Amino acid sequence: MRKMVDLREFLKKFEGRGELIRIKEPLSMRHEIPEALRRFDGGKIVLFERAKEHEGPIVGGVCGTRSRILEALGVKSSELYSHLLEAVRNPTPCKIGDGPVTEVIHDKPSLSEFPILTHFETDAGPYITAGIINARSPDGSVENVSFHRLLVRDDGRMGIRVVPRHLYRLNQMAREAGNDYLDLSISIGVHPAIYIAAAYPAPFGTSEFEMANTLLDGGLMLTECPHVDALAPADAELVFEGKLHLNKTAPEGPFVDLSGTADVEREQPVIELVGALHREDYIYEGLLPAGAEHRLLMGLGREVRIWEYVRNVVPTVRGVNMTLGGMGWLHCVVSFEKFREGDPKNVLMAIFAAHPSLKHAWVVDSDIDPYDMDQVEWALATRFRGDEDLLVIPKVRVSSLDPTSDQENELGCKVGFDATKPMTGEGFKRPGIPVSDEVKRLLDKYSNP
Repeated sequence: MRKMVDLREFLKKFEGRGELIRIKEPLSMRHEIPEALRRFDGGKIVLFERAKEHEGPIVGGVCGTRSRILEALGVKSSELYSHLLEAVRNPTPCKIGDGPVTEVIHDKPSLSEFPILTHFETDAGPYITAGIINARSPDGSVENVSFHRLLVRDDGRMGIRVVPRHLYRLNQMAREAGNDYLDLSISIGVHPAIYIAAAYPAPFGTSEFEMANTLLDGGLMLTECPHVDALAPADAELVFEGKLHLNKTAPEGPFVDLSGTADVEREQPVIELVGALHREDYIYEGLLPAGAEHRLLMGLGREVRIWEYVRNVVPTVRGVNMTLGGMGWLHCVVSFEKFREGDPKNVLMAIFAAHPSLKHAWVVDSDIDPYDMDQVEWALATRFRGDEDLLVIPKVRVSSLDPTSDQENELGCKVGFDATKPMTGEGFKRPGIPVSDEVKRLLDKYSNP
């Protein structure tokens, strides 16, 4: 019997540990459920047994902590980056077959039938935020799986934000082939490893489904969508099938995106809904924009890429932190062992090259834990001097999500902070307090009663 690789088994495991909250009272899909997700953001998984407007369950916050992501991948923190790189370099082809997602197939679905959430007061309408899109090149040789925000325009159409990356390139290839549409699937409610792969900045031509299959030890099965030329996880909760218009756009936004501020309205492509498939008792999954889950999923793959780039400059990297305060996208801290005085600025340039959307970066010595922002700030306070250790790069590409940038041209300023101590400098260490093991054991007893 095939092993199930799905969201449900993952939820069952954490509910058994008391790390999932069930809310029985019905809340509205408009603002009330998003507010509950915000209240528990970065903590326990939240499952709503029903909404005021919908009878089925809704879940959020599944990938909301780093520890849950590590558990989903079955690795320790020290193994994470190499594990993800191995999956990118050695993707595993997926088997094709049927699964629970084909229990119900809709030929003419209406988006109003599904519990799509409206999150913030400035949002243009309900948005699908936990949907991963699969699309293929016209000749079928290249496929891509990626996250995209999807605005519900009416019962049969969605607006999609497409940035100049892989899906944008597939659109161009389809247009050059003389096509008017690009077929795609939108999968919602899948195992966290699939979401992690979909958020990862894999090279063009790498199948994120096959990357996820490596992460899942070959357990991912895909199903062929009945109405479009696209694939979807056979164990998904819900899949929408759509045709992306290549020559038609409509206003999309505003939408509160990763920065936590309202992204501007833009002309973006339109998706026509042509079908849907789901489990009989499907669980709808929502992802709180700008929440911990959003930031972790977006930042994790960039941490791996930065780690890889920085290791080409210095051999020993303690850690990379795309900080939660920087929304997992705009701020990065790298801790490394310095061998030469020129290393820090070279490392800063490698960080910015690895993640062009980055705005601010800090480099610290290997005695600083990059995930402890108190330690990072201490290093900045005691080891950084503005007239010597600041790297400013004006008029360079930055993220379109940075509200201070020239968003039309995506131009702004990058700033790097060298908070490392001089190679021969004294007075930069934090002295310890020498006590016996007996005293340590005594104090441990009172610290951990």
